[in-house]
Amino acid sequence: MTPQPNPQAGAAVKAADRAHVFHSWSAQELIDPLAVAGAEGSYFWDYEGKRYLDLASGLVYTNIGYQHPKVVAAIQEQAARMTTFAPAFAVEARSEAARLIAERTPGDLDKIFFTNGGADAVEHAVRMARLHTGRPKVLSAYRSYHGGTQQAVNLTGDPRRWASDSGTAGAVHFWAPFLYRSRFYAETEEQECARALEHLETTIAFEGPGTVAAIILETIPGTAGIMTPPAGYLAGVREICDKYGIVFVLDEVMAGFGRTGTWFAADLYDVVPDLMTFAKGVNSGYVPLGGVAISARIAETFAERPYPGGLTYSGHPLACAAAVATINVMAEEGIVEHAARLGAEVVEPALRELAERHPSVGDVRGTGMFWALELVKNRETREPLVPYNATGQAATPMNAFAACAKAHGVWPFVNMNRTHVVPPCNISEAELKEGLAALDTALSVADEYTE
Repeated sequence: MTPQPNPQAGAAVKAADRAHVFHSWSAQELIDPLAVAGAEGSYFWDYEGKRYLDLASGLVYTNIGYQHPKVVAAIQEQAARMTTFAPAFAVEARSEAARLIAERTPGDLDKIFFTNGGADAVEHAVRMARLHTGRPKVLSAYRSYHGGTQQAVNLTGDPRRWASDSGTAGAVHFWAPFLYRSRFYAETEEQECARALEHLETTIAFEGPGTVAAIILETIPGTAGIMTPPAGYLAGVREICDKYGIVFVLDEVMAGFGRTGTWFAADLYDVVPDLMTFAKGVNSGYVPLGGVAISARIAETFAERPYPGGLTYSGHPLACAAAVATINVMAEEGIVEHAARLGAEVVEPALRELAERHPSVGDVRGTGMFWALELVKNRETREPLVPYNATGQAATPMNAFAACAKAHGVWPFVNMNRTHVVPPCNISEAELKEGLAALDTALSVADEYTE
């Protein structure tokens, strides 16, 4: 679709937004939201007619891009047949979505509890773990994000937690492995893995193993920086959970459904959790949907004991129809395999080349269509380009980087001192190279702030 400029309509949209929309994670008077006129494939555009290549995939959810015709048609067909129905009934779209998801989850995660998104999936996974074990505490990593609802944000390990941290949510944080900024003075991935596992087991010992219901980890942390875990770490966490009777929860809200070049990131590490949360890419974000994939052992807890939880829109037919169509499209079009190939053959070599040429790039990490560049002031000291949780003037270098990327037609995903490269998983090679070229230009701006 060719964008048609309509500044007057854009101004009206912007005015209504500023008058009435309360935006998340924002100081309302300090933001200037872009008015978006449309989107298709890997692009969206504003009312001035300017197109942007979306290297953020919305909020890392448009895994098959915007407006895929088969998914749009499936939503339209479902709306004509049955727009909505209560979750206590068996509905075709809901049943089929659950079947297709269960076919792709690892191990025996064959029961699917549907939610409206990722945060409430985490809420329910934690509730299931606590009811299954009869224990109160949940351990999560400091570098993590699990959602904005009360329990999920308390489990989150970044500054967004602070304002809502009640100190009574039963959340205990620990350090997960991240060699580039190791908390364990490690020099190799093997050392980082071993010391991180020792730290985790020591944390459990001092918290009291009999008080810990679950350990929740993002299989590959997303917002926190796409830190791929070292070989053996997730398997080691699985062993620790088995040793102490702790429920192992993997959060695949961001990493799932093709993002890592596999259906789930857990497939890369040959590990099977007891519970797995998902959302975002399950239907490319076309209609809100999330869920918990449940193992036979956890499901058995509620075979004759009612599960005390639910949602009015659990397994909403429109959302499930979108999920069915999305999963089928991904299979038919080989989108998961496409993401894996482009990640290995295009993204990784290009990002490593950028790192060689730009002193602002301290680290490159990722897999599939799930990458991050860590930006630094000084490569030797690894001082971040901006301070932790920087705002105002302190955030100027990252703001300048992002502004340059947007000026060159690329919408980046920027968080603290990192920029993520997370385009739609079906992006074309030509589009991807276009985005990487714009990123190259933007990094030159970041270089100006290095020492």
